[in-house]
Amino acid sequence: MLFEWIKKNKIEFLILLVILLAAAFLRLYKIEGYMTFLGDEGRDVLVVKRIIIDHKLTLLGPTASVGGFFLGPFYYYLMIPFLWAFRLNPVGPAVMVALFGIATVWLVYFTGRKFFDAKTGLLAAGLYAISPLVITYSHSSWNPNLMPFFCVLIIWLAWKIVTQDKPRWLFWLGVFFGLAIQLHYLTTFLMVIVGIYLFWFYRHFKDYFLAIAGFLVGWSPFIFFELRHSFPNFRTLYQFLLYGDETGLVVKNFAPTIADVGLRLFNRLVTNNQLILAWLTLILSLSFFFSAWLKSKSSKSKDFSTYSLLGLWLVIGIFLFGFYQKGIYDYYFGFMFPLPFLLTAFALEKIAQKRFGSWLAGGLILWLVGVNFKGVPFRYPPNRQLDQTKQIARLILEKAEGNPFNFALITGQNSDHAYRYFLEIAGAKPVTIENPQVDPERKTVTDRLLVVCEVADCQPLGHPLWEIAGFGRAEIVEQGDVSVHKIYKLKHWEGKDE
Repeated sequence: MLFEWIKKNKIEFLILLVILLAAAFLRLYKIEGYMTFLGDEGRDVLVVKRIIIDHKLTLLGPTASVGGFFLGPFYYYLMIPFLWAFRLNPVGPAVMVALFGIATVWLVYFTGRKFFDAKTGLLAAGLYAISPLVITYSHSSWNPNLMPFFCVLIIWLAWKIVTQDKPRWLFWLGVFFGLAIQLHYLTTFLMVIVGIYLFWFYRHFKDYFLAIAGFLVGWSPFIFFELRHSFPNFRTLYQFLLYGDETGLVVKNFAPTIADVGLRLFNRLVTNNQLILAWLTLILSLSFFFSAWLKSKSSKSKDFSTYSLLGLWLVIGIFLFGFYQKGIYDYYFGFMFPLPFLLTAFALEKIAQKRFGSWLAGGLILWLVGVNFKGVPFRYPPNRQLDQTKQIARLILEKAEGNPFNFALITGQNSDHAYRYFLEIAGAKPVTIENPQVDPERKTVTDRLLVVCEVADCQPLGHPLWEIAGFGRAEIVEQGDVSVHKIYKLKHWEGKDE
C-alpha cells in the first residue's frame, strides 16, 4: 500500500523526503556540541542511570517548573534505551528527542494533508522543519521538548474520532493524554480544547469511558505513586491552582497577556523574531482561516469540524494563558507549536490560488525561508556544554586523587547534577555532608572539598552555601580553570586562630 502511494505521488514523496532529510540534518548535525546539558539534564540522566545500572525504578518524573509538584516518569522510561545504547553518554537521550522532532515534522505534514491538502501539509512541514526555535527545542533532552509530537498526535486522533466516527480511538486518545501530561502539565490546556471539541461534535457520552480508561492506563505509574503516598502531588497541585500566585484572573493583565501570546506564536516560531513579517503572517493567517471557518459553517460543509478543532486550539489555547500570572516561556507553547505553521501554510496556499497570488505567496515563502535559515543553530559556534561538563568532572577527579571528597557548586541558576552525573559514572560519587543532627560525629565531612564556580566574582571561602558552610573553616590549596569556570580545592584550616 505504501509503495503504491509513493508510485502514485512521486513528486509529493520526493518533496517530503527532502523536508525530512533537512529536518534530520538540522536536528542531528553536531548534536553533542549544540545540545543543552545543565542541571536539569544532569538530574534526568542521573535518575535513568540509576534505573539502568542500580535497578532503582522510579514512579516519579521530573519536578514541574513551578508549583513544587512532580510529573510522571514516562520521560525517564523513554530515555532508558537511548542512554543504555549510547553507553551512558547523555547525547543518547538528546538523539531520542531529535528523532521525535523529525517524526513531528512528518506528523505536521500528515495532519496538514488530512485537514487541508498535500500542498498545505508539505509547506507547513517545511516551515516547521527549519524554524530555529523548534530546532533548538529538538536537539536537547528535556521532557517538554516532546510535547509537540504528542499534542499534534492527540489533535489528529480527536479529529479522526469526530470526522470518521471512530469511538474505539477514544481509548488511545486517553492513553496519549495520560502520557503527555507526564511531559508537562500544560497538557491540561489541550484537555480543555479537545474536551470542548468532543462535547460539541461527539455526543456519544457513554463512549467517553473509553477515554477515561485510556487516560488511567497512560498515567498509571504516577497514579500508583500517589496511591502509595497519600496523594502528595495532587494536594500540592490543588493548592497551586487555587491559592498560588502564579494562577488566577487579573483583569488588567488578561488582554495584554493573550495579545502577547498570540503574536509570539508567529513571531518566535514562524518568522524568527522578524516583527513586521510576524504581523503580516499573523494577519493573513487569521484572516483566511476565520473566513474559511465561517464559510464552512454557513454551507454546512464537513470541513466545519476540522476548522472548529483548529479554531479551538488557537482561541482557547491563547485564552487560557491569560490566567497565568508569571513569565511565559517559549517552551510553554509546546502544545501549540505545530498550529501557527498549519495556519500560515493554509493562508499561503489560499493566496496562491488567487490571480497573481502565486507570485505573492512565493515571495512570502522565500522571505520566511530566508529569515529562518539565518537563525539555524549551526550557523553559530556550538556551546559545547556537555564537553565542558566532562572536562570539569575530570579535573575534579584529578584533584580528588582517588580519595573521598565533598563537592559544591557556586552558581547563578544552575544545579550540580550535571557534574555529579559524570562523577558518579566514574565511580567517584561525592560524599554528601549531612546535618549535625543526622551525623553528629561528622563522618560525612571528608578532608577535601572541591568547589566549581560558575559566577564571575567567586569567593568560596566563607560562602553560605551548605555544602561549603557544612565543611567547616577551610583554606584554598589548589585552583584550576576550565573555560570561564574555576575549580577550587579546599582543605580544613590548619593555621592558628588570632
